[in-house]
Amino acid sequence: MMNKNYKSRDKNRTSYLALMIIVLVGTISAQPEFSTKIIDTMQISCFDDNEETSCPELNEVFFGQDAQYSGIQFSYIDNGDGTVTDTNTGLMWQQDHGAKMAYDDAVVFLESFELADYDDWRLPTIKELYSLITFNGVDPSGYELDDTSFLTPFIDTLYFPFEYGDTDNDERVIDAQYWSGTEYVSETMNGDDTVFGVNFADGRIKGYPAEPIGPPGMEFSMTSFVKFVRGTTDYNTNEFIDNDDDTITDQSTELMWMAGDSGHLNAGADENGELNWEQALQWAENLEHAGYNDWRLPNAKELQSIVDYTRSPATSGSAAINPVFEVSEITDEGGDTNYPFYWTSTTHRSWNSEHEGASAVYVAFGDALGFMEMQPFSGNYQLLDVHGAGSQRSDPKSGNPDDYPYGHGPQGDVIRIYNYVRCVRDITESQIDGDVNGDNFLDVLDLVQVIGFILGEIDFTLNQQNIADANNDTVVDVLDIVIFVNLILGY
Repeated sequence: MMNKNYKSRDKNRTSYLALMIIVLVGTISAQPEFSTKIIDTMQISCFDDNEETSCPELNEVFFGQDAQYSGIQFSYIDNGDGTVTDTNTGLMWQQDHGAKMAYDDAVVFLESFELADYDDWRLPTIKELYSLITFNGVDPSGYELDDTSFLTPFIDTLYFPFEYGDTDNDERVIDAQYWSGTEYVSETMNGDDTVFGVNFADGRIKGYPAEPIGPPGMEFSMTSFVKFVRGTTDYNTNEFIDNDDDTITDQSTELMWMAGDSGHLNAGADENGELNWEQALQWAENLEHAGYNDWRLPNAKELQSIVDYTRSPATSGSAAINPVFEVSEITDEGGDTNYPFYWTSTTHRSWNSEHEGASAVYVAFGDALGFMEMQPFSGNYQLLDVHGAGSQRSDPKSGNPDDYPYGHGPQGDVIRIYNYVRCVRDITESQIDGDVNGDNFLDVLDLVQVIGFILGEIDFTLNQQNIADANNDTVVDVLDIVIFVNLILGY
């Protein structure tokens, strides 16, 4: 297992070194094009079904969770002009978030928005916005005090300023939603036009009302932060190939997926595909399928990468996923045909130490249902698609769903606990000499991180140090950088 806990570093110094290396190396043909690099969740702790624990060994319970599989590390450059460049995705971001605004106001504001001499800013897609999320944050749901100093949001605050909801202005601590430009193809609640957003306070994707809501004379518009983006529009454009062996390869992410799911393989005690989180981890780790035995449970960002936001049960009569995949049908809490929630390997950590690791992330490929009390305090609950197909929420890892007859949380999110699984496997090995960020290429991004390590501004795991030690002298130094520069230039 790789330790993904990086030290804070001097952004200006590292950025200057990065620019110097780029000038030195020039245009490098070996450098990959910016495509869909799924950036790691940055979850470095392991959990059982309630609390943080030491990471389990192979064949032990709870083995195979997020922290035990490392991915491409975050790599940002603070441009010093109010923008931040993600060197993995090629996207440039507005650094600050400004004031909250309604969705329509954000669209209008964008028409005249200029920053750092650029005027081609846009609202990010939900997948672009989700690329910024980290899961080393803690969910403050249920926290009602004003002091947020001990909380950790789900975004890198070294590069992006962040603030929680303003409790002095009747907001909840968790009210730190950000608009995307991805509109839900269906409607939520009772016919609300909806736009997806990411909440970097509580670590979720939900659909939010894009129009004024409420009874006549009491309408109000939801306001959220915005973080505009510019650059490539090809990020997370899936390139699926049906391998004709019950697997699907996404060439854009270099991941292979099961074409079907746990339901098609009769997983679980009832052979219906339903598993709690512990069972899901074990089933994925032990799965032999299509001649491969290195399947695993995907992390939150990997699974969200295959959501198709142009589809929904109400509009396409399908799950929110490309039809190259097979999806089990379920009977939902209202007795209707629907599609499952799918587990990820990512724990959704709570601020409450009594059950900090009790929930894990899932992605709703069917309706993100919830029980809304209509009218408030009436005892009359209505089952609705409250957040939209393609939402990312969380479920208890274990327990009895019957203990949650009207769901949980402000919108009564249905609680299933026994969710479905779509396993994933890597189709490339990330052991290229010098590839310290694990993206299967040796390029300028690796040189930036090696220099950061040499200067003591970045921590490397033992495995990363071995990969960076090009001349095998047990020391990572300038001699290794020279070797890597020559390799990149093809000498």
